[in-house]
Amino acid sequence: MTTEKRRAPAGAAVLRGEITTAIRAAVMQELAEVGYGRLSIEAVARRAGVSKTAVYRRWRSKLDLVLDMVSAVAGRNLPLLDTGSLLGDLEILLHVMARALRHRVASQIIPDLLAEAARNPQIAEKLQQALDDYQQAVGRILIGRAVERGELAADTDARAAVDLIVGPVYWRLAIARAPMRTEEVPRMAAAIVAALRVACVGPVRDEVEI
Repeated sequence: MTTEKRRAPAGAAVLRGEITTAIRAAVMQELAEVGYGRLSIEAVARRAGVSKTAVYRRWRSKLDLVLDMVSAVAGRNLPLLDTGSLLGDLEILLHVMARALRHRVASQIIPDLLAEAARNPQIAEKLQQALDDYQQAVGRILIGRAVERGELAADTDARAAVDLIVGPVYWRLAIARAPMRTEEVPRMAAAIVAALRVACVGPVRDEVEI
């Protein structure tokens, strides 16, 4: 009886996870420093300490690389902890959002990708899908819990509610780029709760795109 040594599989079958992680981290740093337009596979490989071949084994182009990164970030678990009240849940979510938007890398990448989405339909589609997934998750979990507790009406428009939750923080930090102090979060959360109870009852009818 003879035994044969099996050759290790080649190509995608032996892609090392730590190299993939290093490349993704390098993409984030490059996007933050130079933006999508000036990002190159060569610079990503150099920053990650790998060869260009290692990058191309995983992604066909820089577009595929960036789209994969957007999907990976969007797919992370949301910190939607159940505190027992809508106000408490919102305070935690707003703190997490504020911390994420203040991060140096995120504050550079998000505006750049949004600008690029206006020129690139593939990036626009991926970003839109990521935002829709996020909005549906927040609506299903956070707004759904509030409805079950009786804090919000059963016919609360979850999509409009999430717009109202996310909008103030995003506008302040990503658009106006104005500081937001930690002590402001409880007041903002209370204002959002009050607005949700009167402004998001029932689905929007006869929507007109503007």
